[in-house]
Amino acid sequence: MIIVFDIGNTNIKLGVFKGDELIETLRLATGNKTGDEFWLLIRDMLSVKRIPIGDIEGAIISSVNPDIMYTFVHMIETYFGFKPMTVGSGLKTGLNIKYDNPKELGADRVADCVAAYRLYGAPCIVIDCGTATAFNVIADGGEFLGGAISFGLKSAAASLSDAAARLPKVELTVPRHAICKTTITNMQSGVVYGYSGMIAAMVDRLKKEANLPDAKVIATGGISEIVNRCTDVIDVVDRTLTLRGLNFIYRLNASGRK
Repeated sequence: MIIVFDIGNTNIKLGVFKGDELIETLRLATGNKTGDEFWLLIRDMLSVKRIPIGDIEGAIISSVNPDIMYTFVHMIETYFGFKPMTVGSGLKTGLNIKYDNPKELGADRVADCVAAYRLYGAPCIVIDCGTATAFNVIADGGEFLGGAISFGLKSAAASLSDAAARLPKVELTVPRHAICKTTITNMQSGVVYGYSGMIAAMVDRLKKEANLPDAKVIATGGISEIVNRCTDVIDVVDRTLTLRGLNFIYRLNASGRK
């Protein structure tokens, strides 16, 4: 078994794989913790799920936070007893990345694209609806053409209430109508339907610019299911995409690894 970590700005997602089978997923807040604190949380979570730590033979990490990346590498080396892979330059991905500077491409975006290409084929557009919203375009043969980054739904909702003193914080749910009659539902309509409209407009523009009218659209991230309810441009919602991509990358690079 291997354990994979996707370290985001808000949450850390964990996945435990046996071969290509995802046998458990877990989540914890990114927060400001030491390696020892992360270890205690992970140890207890694995114990509750009856996953023997001694059966875990490898690990791979993607991270958008360099400080936490260092903490996790040190924690895994200390408590699991092996050095983890880290997604970055030097690892094989199976993609032909056409970014001007591939080192600038986020590790989570790489993992998303690897999984989408392996599981759903190309051409495709991969959307990660997280703290930020990342769009990725993959052409035939696994050619990563580039993409775009926009605001996230949660950050947009928070900035709206922060900027306007009389507007409350609202739960991100899909209102029954676009034309609403209370301040809270007005905000929900504007934020949720507006964000979903942005997704639809970006997908349309990306397909036209890349000349990929039949590209399959795969969405992942915590907000992807909300967006899928408000627009018809998404073909597949896969909340485990990043974790599966990390597993694919690990397997691709594990041969001969000590």
